[in-house]
Amino acid sequence: MISLKEAMKLSSSDLELLRKELINKIEKTKEIGAYVEQLTNSPIDESFAGVPIAIKDNIQVKNWAITSCSKILQGYKAPYNATVIEKLILAGLAPFGRTNMDEFAMGSTTESSYYGRTLNPLDHSRVPGGSSGGSAAAVAAGIAIAALGSDTGGSIRQPAAFCGCVGFKPTYGRVSRYGLGAYSSSLDQIGPITQNVEDAAILYDIIAGHDKLDSTSANVDFTPVAPNLNPNRKLKIAVIKNYVDEASTPVKDALNLTIEKLKNAGYEICYKELANSKYDIAAYYIIATAEASANLSRYDGVRYGNRASADSLGAMYANTRGEGFGAEVQRRMLLGTFVLSSGYYDAYYIKAQKARAFIKHEYDEILNEVDIILMPVAPSVAYKFGELKDPLSAYLSDIYTIGVNLAGLPAITVPVANDENGLNISAQLIGGSWQEQTVLDAALSLENIIKGK
Repeated sequence: MISLKEAMKLSSSDLELLRKELINKIEKTKEIGAYVEQLTNSPIDESFAGVPIAIKDNIQVKNWAITSCSKILQGYKAPYNATVIEKLILAGLAPFGRTNMDEFAMGSTTESSYYGRTLNPLDHSRVPGGSSGGSAAAVAAGIAIAALGSDTGGSIRQPAAFCGCVGFKPTYGRVSRYGLGAYSSSLDQIGPITQNVEDAAILYDIIAGHDKLDSTSANVDFTPVAPNLNPNRKLKIAVIKNYVDEASTPVKDALNLTIEKLKNAGYEICYKELANSKYDIAAYYIIATAEASANLSRYDGVRYGNRASADSLGAMYANTRGEGFGAEVQRRMLLGTFVLSSGYYDAYYIKAQKARAFIKHEYDEILNEVDIILMPVAPSVAYKFGELKDPLSAYLSDIYTIGVNLAGLPAITVPVANDENGLNISAQLIGGSWQEQTVLDAALSLENIIKGK
């Protein structure tokens, strides 16, 4: 597949041919289900001219059906463009196809999607990751030049790692959330999924920047990173030893080999430890579900969402949500409502916020000493569908990514190896707040080392 950098140099006639070729490929790879259109037999919208970029089904595109892959939003059409979409269009790029996702971004496999699951292009018996599994699978399968996803607790980085592409989550507040279907407002961040690091930097530059329409958008200086990429910077890297040691043997061996390659390339490596990641899991799922409960309360059949038939107001609320939301969304909404309820708010939610501050402090302390943190993306390679039947086991697949969201830091995943079954293993690189340049420089350097450049 042509890279984003190369595609941006094409003439309008060449881009038209490229879009037609993509549609043919998408038609021939329906079994993957990376696009909602593949799962519903709907045509790809070709009304936008420009370099085609796949869009996760929770990012508003005017006049598109944007449903967050939920039954409750069937029939809804976006009345406006998200800020990131407006920025794509201004830069000569175009939204092109809705990528499949876990319902309201709640999940790690795409199995909670109303439309059905997406398959991992590397092995169709395995999950593509989530919640941006469709975006990652589309890029990895060569049926998208690049894609936009959203990351609440690893939802860009984990699927990118499972599918074998690059996934980048910017600093919280760096990219506007205006027009993003909210899951957890203090954690969600839009970012790129691409074929390589340079494309990630290019797409990031296009969508980043302050937005007055988003109250969580940071009004800080922004300097484009792509023109300033420097893979020759020799940075100090902290390896989170306990996280590497806790990973599966293939992941641990691949990362240790990667660390040796970085040492040989002149990087200074030191070893640090973070607190048990069970605290990240507990804090994340309390905060995320609490915010999800508040955000999704508007879907009641009166203000938003399809309305179920009933004989009373209470029954209408219950029927609407019971029929409209899938099991995973209902589970998280109930948990969030519980932790916010009278008598439990202090016991759970306030403690989770204190734990969040502790987690951020841990990351900041390490990043005061080094330039980059290196750790696994997930404990293992992509697992098989049905392998993690217990919801708690599935939640643990995000164990190395959610702390980054709690701390609001930028992070990227870069493929570094394949296991004996050809499944991808990636390294996760994390930087300080607003240090996207450093993160992308380190990622490009690592990518070059792995590719032998």
